[in-house]
Amino acid sequence: MQAERSRDTGANLLESLFERRYGAERSGPSAVRLTDAIATMLAHRSVRDYSERAVSDDVLQLLVAAAQSAPTSSNLQLWSVVAVRDAERRRVLSKIASGQRHIAQCPLFLVWLADHHRLASIATQRDIVPEALDYLEMTVMAIVDAALAAQNAVVAAESLGLGTVYIGGMRNDPQRVAETLGLPPRTVAVFGLCVGWPAKDAVAEVKPRLAQRAVLHHELYDDARTRGAEIAAYDRTMRCFYDQHGIGNPEGWTAHSAGRVATTRGLHGRDLLGSILKALGFAQR
Repeated sequence: MQAERSRDTGANLLESLFERRYGAERSGPSAVRLTDAIATMLAHRSVRDYSERAVSDDVLQLLVAAAQSAPTSSNLQLWSVVAVRDAERRRVLSKIASGQRHIAQCPLFLVWLADHHRLASIATQRDIVPEALDYLEMTVMAIVDAALAAQNAVVAAESLGLGTVYIGGMRNDPQRVAETLGLPPRTVAVFGLCVGWPAKDAVAEVKPRLAQRAVLHHELYDDARTRGAEIAAYDRTMRCFYDQHGIGNPEGWTAHSAGRVATTRGLHGRDLLGSILKALGFAQR
């Protein structure tokens, strides 16, 4: 009887998680067991308000261990992370990221790096010229490695009750970030991550995503799904979400997203990223 109640609770929780994640698409899979790890991932939300409670070194060590447990191409481990707790340094990084106050407020800010420096140093010590590091493929590998590692850390953090939010604004001015963090050549900040215990009055909701039919293709890419009923339904879902939470966005998701890529203005200087990467030691052949 207890096992049956547990299954019912799991089924109800899964249904609730799917309803929050998809809005109108509310039916979750019925023949799978909801694990704690999956529940944590489905309940993800971005947290931008934190209490003053510190994130301990023990917790940081656990988050990095989770990050290092992520897959890494050829075991090259082409990433590093800088833990920033100093208030003035976080203030500078906040300014670089267009003044996002949560960077200055959070007790721990993690800056994730694509790192070719370590491997270049290893090669040089062996009298090897690291020619392959000058190619785009190796840069992509480092960025992917950093993203996989960071997401592992996010899941670990949220499983502990911590809140997080990614900060792409580190790419607004990678050279200044490098100066602020004392980065060597062949390293670049890919993104930042605020980490902290959510404030009691923090407002952070699970944001609906596109229906699975819009992103899941079977065997062949179905282009019709890029402009079908699923996209229109998501527009309605997001309008409802914004209305419920008092967020002004009358355009809808499609108009907002199309506008975001209409000009380079929304890139906040990141249209120069290619030349900046070269200046930081990523040759990009």
